[in-house]
Amino acid sequence: MSAVTISLIITTYNRPDALTAVVEACFAQSDLGYEIIIADDGSGHNTRQAVAALQARAPLPLRHVWQEDKGFRAARARNLGTLAAKGNYIIFLDGDCIPQRNFISQHRKLAQRGHLVSGSRVLLSEAATRRTLEHHLDLHRLSLMDKLRWRLRGDLNKVLQLLMSWPDWKRTSTRFTWRRIKSCNLAVWRADLELVNGFDESFVGWGHEDADLVVRLFNAGVMRKDGAFATEVFHLWHKETKRDQAGSNRAVVRQRAIDRCTRAVRGLQQQQPADVAAAQIVPQ
Repeated sequence: MSAVTISLIITTYNRPDALTAVVEACFAQSDLGYEIIIADDGSGHNTRQAVAALQARAPLPLRHVWQEDKGFRAARARNLGTLAAKGNYIIFLDGDCIPQRNFISQHRKLAQRGHLVSGSRVLLSEAATRRTLEHHLDLHRLSLMDKLRWRLRGDLNKVLQLLMSWPDWKRTSTRFTWRRIKSCNLAVWRADLELVNGFDESFVGWGHEDADLVVRLFNAGVMRKDGAFATEVFHLWHKETKRDQAGSNRAVVRQRAIDRCTRAVRGLQQQQPADVAAAQIVPQ
């Protein structure tokens, strides 16, 4: 079996303070044997400046792919990031999810051929998010008492997952489940992404393009591992995105589960070489 080479794809859109906190936590990983690709869904000049500053002090390869802002197109951004990636194992992380220092090493431990890993998250309150970004808090340095205090006052929605870790045992589900499917923390072998043609860019608006990917992977024979108690990230608070298309998108995913669909209608293979090349030329 070939060695696991990891590409971390971080999606972002016009939130440079959060992105900076996330990437700085990536720089502090215990395992630095990976690359970072910022998959930018059309952010403006402030984000470009933030990424340039991060690149200047990056202890590992850091690249930035960008597409024009034409509404919510996270699926396409992730596909562009995948096509730019050099690793054989892709970890998707959102630009508002701060990883703990063992995030990469834990995902590396859980990596298994024929499986994806659906990671886990801990939600921060609006007040805790503001404190974290304004004061540049290193959440990894929170003590046991800090974590308990944050939980008691509602700054964290759960805490047990931050206090203990489970081994890679009984994590695999033999049937499809909707629980905790979040592309904000999701690891997939590149070969499996190519098998199902990546994320489906035909989804309109926010919602369930990540569940669709997992459904199609499951239909193709890829088993799902639960990454809870191993891969937790701190999800920064944000206003809820408009979810006008969420219901119809979910209906599409349900039908694809029934039909045993495996291939994206418009995905990795539909990207033109010129578009992929253009995505790697970030406007100044």
